[in-house]
Amino acid sequence: MKAITTQDYTTTLLVSQTPEHVFDAINNVAAWWSASFEGRTEKLNDIFTVRFGEVYITSEITELVPAKKIVWHVTDCNKPWLKNTKEWNGTDMIWEISKKGEQTQLRFRHLGLVPELECYDVCSNAWSEYLQQSLLPLITKGKGKPTTTKKG
Repeated sequence: MKAITTQDYTTTLLVSQTPEHVFDAINNVAAWWSASFEGRTEKLNDIFTVRFGEVYITSEITELVPAKKIVWHVTDCNKPWLKNTKEWNGTDMIWEISKKGEQTQLRFRHLGLVPELECYDVCSNAWSEYLQQSLLPLITKGKGKPTTTKKG
């Protein structure tokens, strides 16, 4: 039997802000991911949905350790351009926050977002853009660049 290895999307950011500040910024989803946000991100088992036009992702917070770790489990999604529009269902977005000397390290992994998936290239590029161009400025400068979708 052949062992299956997966390469989940993973990236790391290093900032000078505190772990608490980073934790709060991640949980302020509407300020860096999508301004079309419904639900809550304050406590364990909270459920939230982000929308990008027809695309939506609904997640449940399955782990929440203040200033250390957050896990979002995707319970439903719609990605209409994919053959499997529910490709993210059952995947986990894991945010691990730790001190590295004087800095704070944020390690993000999207477990289940692997090269074998149809959306891997598009989705991993989107994650890189949201994390580098929106979450990072939210953490370091107080302002992110979330997607703003006009309601029709």
